Amino acid sequence: MTTAPDPLLTPSRQVAVRPEWLAQTVEAILDPSLPIIDPHHHLWDHPQERYLLDDLLADTASGHDIRATIFVQCGAMYRAEGPEELRSLGETEFVTGAAAMSASGKYGPTRACAGIISMADLTLGDAVAPVLEAHLAIAGPRFVGVRNRTAWHPSPEIRSNLVSPPPGPLEHPAFHAGARRLAAMGLSLDVWAYHTQMPAVLALARAVPELRLVVDHVGGPLGVGPYAGRRTEVFPEWRRDMLALAALPNVNVKLGGLAMQVGGFNFHHQPKPPGSAALAEAWKPYMEPCIEAFGVNRCMFQSNFPVDKGMCSYPVIWNAFKRLAAGASATERTALFSGTAARHYRLDKLPPGMAPNLAGAL
Repeated sequence: MTTAPDPLLTPSRQVAVRPEWLAQTVEAILDPSLPIIDPHHHLWDHPQERYLLDDLLADTASGHDIRATIFVQCGAMYRAEGPEELRSLGETEFVTGAAAMSASGKYGPTRACAGIISMADLTLGDAVAPVLEAHLAIAGPRFVGVRNRTAWHPSPEIRSNLVSPPPGPLEHPAFHAGARRLAAMGLSLDVWAYHTQMPAVLALARAVPELRLVVDHVGGPLGVGPYAGRRTEVFPEWRRDMLALAALPNVNVKLGGLAMQVGGFNFHHQPKPPGSAALAEAWKPYMEPCIEAFGVNRCMFQSNFPVDKGMCSYPVIWNAFKRLAAGASATERTALFSGTAARHYRLDKLPPGMAPNLAGAL
């Protein structure tokens, strides 16, 4: 099934952020004192797409108790020159600067980019070690992990990266060797892959059991291109592979990312943005099985801003997550909203001056 072009997509195939449209749905903040660590957001300055520190902090200051955030690789500010494998150091330099600004305390209580997940090409195999050391030299203990460009599908209608990756980095012969180097340095690997790629993620997690691996965006169930209108067919395949991943103790999952265009929910085509109740109802079939299978100590809610901002605002998305966790105990809610992220990404190990306020968040 071929879908018609979406006029609301940006050149990088993200849903365009429309502040006036988002402003139509305003909600009171649910449980405003619940500490939150947002473990997944981006910063960038692309044509027609700007989301920098001031934009992020405007969102985090919108009512929820956001103690800290974790930046995730997105191809921003790469160096224009130098060896190809080192150009991503520019992104780490850029984000480290934003983190230092936030840590000054002059921009509010949220410690933005307290953790930094950068790009280091794991297909370099053992040769990735000096690249990882170079990232550490720039960001110090804020450098907590790596994400490669791995989300790929042969359909030209399925794309979620500004730059399309090659078709098989997860299955590249050297990728597992690179992942072992990453694990040996105590660093984490985030993987953004579609549900059709979960077998490759499973193979990686089994081959490198010492690797702390995070599956981004609940495993990427697709709902566009050849999967448009086939949600009931996709779901059993997605669920099967997520349950297999949950059986591996080294795998964690981020709960979010379902407001991306590739998910096919298309809230952005409605006259008004969805409220948190509508989002929670739509996302419940994906969130609840993950929490049940992985457990709260391997799950973390994430905003995925500004990507998901094309379909909902920051106050609304966190309200939706709070609705989804309404039946959890206080201890379980702490894990889902802050504790798992703080421990997995070692924010509790940051030195004074870098560390966020984790009181009540662990």
